[in-house]
Amino acid sequence: MLYRTLKRMIERSQIEGMEEKLDIFLASNKITAEEYTELMGMLPNKAAEDSTETTEE
Repeated sequence: MLYRTLKRMIERSQIEGMEEKLDIFLASNKITAEEYTELMGMLPNKAAEDSTETTEE
């Protein structure tokens, strides 16, 4: 249930603080390692975001 909710949030671009949330849910065994890996893979690449922010300035 939690996994589906998190996946839906990511699909809807509601990702503020999502990495930290996923870390906490994994540490507390609320999601599996496989679910964690899949959800983290769905998040935009932070390194790519950082490089586009610096070139836009």
